[in-house]
Amino acid sequence: MELRVFDEIAEYVRAMVPDELGELRLRSHRRGVKIWFDTDKAPKEHYEAQLLARRHVDGKSGMAVEVGFHSEHPSRERNEDVVAGLIEVEHEWRDQLGGDAEAGLFFGADNWTRLSEAWIEPDVDDREFAFEVASRTVDYLTVIEPIRRRIG
Repeated sequence: MELRVFDEIAEYVRAMVPDELGELRLRSHRRGVKIWFDTDKAPKEHYEAQLLARRHVDGKSGMAVEVGFHSEHPSRERNEDVVAGLIEVEHEWRDQLGGDAEAGLFFGADNWTRLSEAWIEPDVDDREFAFEVASRTVDYLTVIEPIRRRIG
């Protein structure tokens, strides 16, 4: 049986995440994978790798893959506070995540926020695609999760 690409990404993430981050939880679907720790139900603050319409990234047609951290509380103000806290300690994560990591409003939903990056027109059929997405997702997990827990 062939795994769908985001199921494969989830399996790679599961294999790469260090145990000290907690009990890993994942939910994959046809267009993405959601990742969080320690609770049965996905919290409003979590990580995702997902396909999205490129128009949300740069206004052009096509597709993109987004990888990173999301804050999806019902309150826009709460979401802005979460990302503002991460921006305040940017010096702690910028060198590890690099220049592609961007904090701001969620792609296509202006009430949610994110610290993530988008890959324009990725080759999802490339044999290395799932591993590359999983590896970059694990970068966000291992860098941002300890900071997020500390700053609350």
